[in-house]
Amino acid sequence: MRNLRCVQQNSLRDIPGIKATAWDTSSDNVICLRDLHGLLQLERWVDDQLHQIASWDAPQESYEVLDLHFHGDSESASSVLDNGDIIVVRENAVTEEKIEIVGSIDAGISAAAWSPDEELLVVTTKASTLIYLTKDFEDLVSVELTARDLEVSDHVSVGWGKKETQFQGKKARALRDPTVPETVDDGRLAESDEFHETTITWRGDGAYVAINAVENASQRRVIRIYSREGILDSVSEPVNGLVGPLSWRPVGNLLAGVQIFEDKRQVVFFERNGLRHGRFPLRPLERIQNDSKTFVRFLRWNVDSTVLAIAYDDRVQLWTMGNYHWYLKQEIFEPKLSWHPEKPLTFTLTSKHNDKIRRLHYTFHVSAGPIIPPLDYGVVVVIDGKQLKITPFRQANIPPPMCLYEVNMEANANDALVILRKDLKKPAFRIVALHPSGTSEYLLDCGTAAPPTKIETNSNEYLDGVRSERTFDNEEVLALEPSSGTRETSPFTLTENGSLIAQERVLARGCTSYIVTPSHLIFTTGQHLLKFVHIVADSQEFDIPPDTPESDERCRSIERGAKLVTAIPSIFAVILQMPRGNLETVFPRALVLAGIRQSIDEKDYKKAFLACRNQRVDMNIMHDHKPAQFIANIGLFIDQIKKVEHIDLFLSSLREEDVSRTMYRETLRADERKEANATESSSGKVNEICTAFLEALLGRKANVKNMITAQVCKNPPDLDAGLLEIIRLRDSDSDRVDETIEHICFLADVNRLYDNALGLYDLRLTLLIAQQSQKDPREYLPFLQNLQRMEVLRRKYSIDDYLGRFKKAAQHLCDLNAFEELKAYTTRHTIYDHVLTFYRYDESKYSTIMQLYADHLKSNSQFRDAATAYHYLHDYSQASECYRHANQWQESLSLASLIPLPPDQLRSLAETLANSAIETKDFRAAATIYLDYLNDTPKAAKYFCKGYFFTEAFRIITLSHQQQQNQQEEHDNLLTSVFDPGLTENMASITDLLADCKAQLSAQIPRILELRAKKQEDPLAFFEGDVNGGKDIPDDVSLAPTDASTMGGGSLFTRYTNRSSGTAATGTSRRSSKNRRREERKRARGKKGSVYEE
Repeated sequence: MRNLRCVQQNSLRDIPGIKATAWDTSSDNVICLRDLHGLLQLERWVDDQLHQIASWDAPQESYEVLDLHFHGDSESASSVLDNGDIIVVRENAVTEEKIEIVGSIDAGISAAAWSPDEELLVVTTKASTLIYLTKDFEDLVSVELTARDLEVSDHVSVGWGKKETQFQGKKARALRDPTVPETVDDGRLAESDEFHETTITWRGDGAYVAINAVENASQRRVIRIYSREGILDSVSEPVNGLVGPLSWRPVGNLLAGVQIFEDKRQVVFFERNGLRHGRFPLRPLERIQNDSKTFVRFLRWNVDSTVLAIAYDDRVQLWTMGNYHWYLKQEIFEPKLSWHPEKPLTFTLTSKHNDKIRRLHYTFHVSAGPIIPPLDYGVVVVIDGKQLKITPFRQANIPPPMCLYEVNMEANANDALVILRKDLKKPAFRIVALHPSGTSEYLLDCGTAAPPTKIETNSNEYLDGVRSERTFDNEEVLALEPSSGTRETSPFTLTENGSLIAQERVLARGCTSYIVTPSHLIFTTGQHLLKFVHIVADSQEFDIPPDTPESDERCRSIERGAKLVTAIPSIFAVILQMPRGNLETVFPRALVLAGIRQSIDEKDYKKAFLACRNQRVDMNIMHDHKPAQFIANIGLFIDQIKKVEHIDLFLSSLREEDVSRTMYRETLRADERKEANATESSSGKVNEICTAFLEALLGRKANVKNMITAQVCKNPPDLDAGLLEIIRLRDSDSDRVDETIEHICFLADVNRLYDNALGLYDLRLTLLIAQQSQKDPREYLPFLQNLQRMEVLRRKYSIDDYLGRFKKAAQHLCDLNAFEELKAYTTRHTIYDHVLTFYRYDESKYSTIMQLYADHLKSNSQFRDAATAYHYLHDYSQASECYRHANQWQESLSLASLIPLPPDQLRSLAETLANSAIETKDFRAAATIYLDYLNDTPKAAKYFCKGYFFTEAFRIITLSHQQQQNQQEEHDNLLTSVFDPGLTENMASITDLLADCKAQLSAQIPRILELRAKKQEDPLAFFEGDVNGGKDIPDDVSLAPTDASTMGGGSLFTRYTNRSSGTAATGTSRRSSKNRRREERKRARGKKGSVYEE
């Protein structure tokens, strides 16, 4: 899809006698060799002038310069003449001669060529000898070109690509064997090959060299392939009409030659083994009547093998290949061409009369139309000789070499422009084709299916927005002018070395192509990525996305070597061309989301919805991008979308996630981002949207399905509300009931809908729902018929009991005054607390249910709640017992006093409660019981001391002394026998605890410090495995387990893991709870020397 466009040109005129040109790659200058009246003059082209390097006398006899080569490392030029002289000119000679004839071959030289690395010079003599010379022009190898060379390759020709080998149907196949051709080439020479020229060409890596010469013995042309050491590798198969020009493609896969017939010419390709490998025909030449007799002077590939130059007597044609089709891109009427050895599209041209030289720099350029919506039809023009291949990709995505429209011209085109008409009411474009004799102009109206029509030139009728040249840091670049038609230069430039620059800021390096849309700068990189940059006013604020296509919408992986052709923002499309030539249309998320956001900003919800639907974008973005605006314009949304199915699709896609903050996060800078999202609703985003839709859909009979969808899509689904909508519809429009039931059964589980419809006590609706399910009619029909025969309350009770809604079923039993049945139902389903609310004003029934509740709590060991219930029923005996079981000694003893219990039973109860308090180490409670209910002061003091309540123990001892003044001796005994031993015992316990803590700290702190030091010095040896997920392991340590470690039941790094021997799939299943407990015990013991010690 790319044409060749000249972006820089320098020329020198009136310099007669040009014999040859060469390139000095070190200074990027052109070296010229001229013959000025018998004087050979070597000159350098610098700043539009020729500066003489050296001059010497030309040979007396007629001669031709076969090869001129400049060696940048030695600053010398070598020229090979057909008379046999090899001349070296040293530009800055100090000790050596400036001009030296380093060798001469008496038989004369027929061809010469330097190897790509400039280490070998290969020449062929007119005596059919092949000579290898070193860089110092010393003989290396000398080989005779003889007829015996043809025996090296034993080719079997089957007429490759000819009609004889093609399938032609059953009759033709029955007459002959299609694998045997009728004619076989014997290598006849072409009539125009009268000079028997010899051509030498090297492969790009310098490993092989090919010689195309006439074998005199057999009078046929032979291509011989020699290795770098001078060993014959192969020869070509016989080819009729093969002539002298030959060029080896630098990438090394093919050699290009020329085959001439009486009525046509074609370029033929050979493999290294000498076999044919394809061809393409050459076009008839203009200005020449019998052009088939015109001799092709030479073929030359450029350095990156993308362009093949074919030179005739008066012109040079530049051909490119894409998708296995050869395109004629340029025809320049100057016959001598010399490619730059390093720059692919830079070359020199010498005029036919050898008096003018031009230096040209070309670039591959897509002749595309504007990409500003709504006129972005993606019009691309491809040049192929006299044909213009035109394709508007927005209308037809046709891969090359095919096209939608094909325009035939009178001359070969060199360039093409696509210019927008000033009348923007019609999507019409003016296509201007440039050729050496002038221009041809055509009008393409994309609003119709009509092909382009030729028009007369009227430059004032159209905009003048095309491309122009620009220079940045002495590098020639190609700049794109604005589509508005102004002559202002675009801020974006792409240099030859792949630097993408915006207003003197380097945005990216390694850029291979770029396109500018109204909102994005799109470019491809050498890392095979497609990137998008938001265009802002200041280029310093351009945010270049990182190379993370998996997380950033502005970066996308593409096929290796893909380049941009054009972009169509209206349909969010970007068209890429692969290296082979085929096209790929992608819809990048960056363009899609930018278009969706723009449509939402403009409240064009239909366009945004269709974009989300077609490009599989989560539809939550329509709300999340601008929530407040969306909620306020739901009516507009419904009016624009209109289709019930589309509204249902949107509602069913809703979820709580805010996609504008997660998967579709805005990539513009903060100061240009969208408005902040509104405060989240307490009921959730989905419920808020569904509620807003329900309010907007009220009164719209055509949108009943949407209302049902909004109810069902709530979180949780409001199935009852959706079924009630169907009930209301049944009363007003019964014909649509079946349709809506099918709809709600599609949205929700039909079994849940069956239960919900049954819970609405509408048996007709339940039957309709059941008919949409997989239920057996023999199951639900008798059940529904039985319900239909019941009275209303009994039916509701049966339905609620069937659905497990026991509380509602109990309410229906209460309404039926079936108290005995209610008691059994309450006991069966343990809904005592709910049933109690039914009889809050009926004391007798309330007490009956409460008694059942209390017995139930006691049987389930819920003694505290049971005691409260018995207390309410004034059953103090049961309440006291339950409080005792609940260890509530205060309530138990209080209620025992209300019974009242006999003194011996009360004392027994107090002792039991005291013992329970001692078992639970509630020493204060035990001491209080002994003091208040058992009048046992010594035991009360003892348990106060056990609980560390020494002050309270001392208080009751002294209080007992005051009450018994005459028992001083007993008081002293309590202090010495109870108080002092308790104080001593507790003090000893605390002292032992402190001593143990101190001993443990003294023993373990030094060891901990030692372990931490070891871990700091050598963490890998300390853990004998992975450290912090591998972050701190040295780079030279491999963590990959070997086969031996895996087969041995675990590697060095799995010593302290729970992985058992075996595969990863079975390791989990074989790990038992016993192994886990064993591992936990190891970790708890902290054995010295193990990883768990610290």
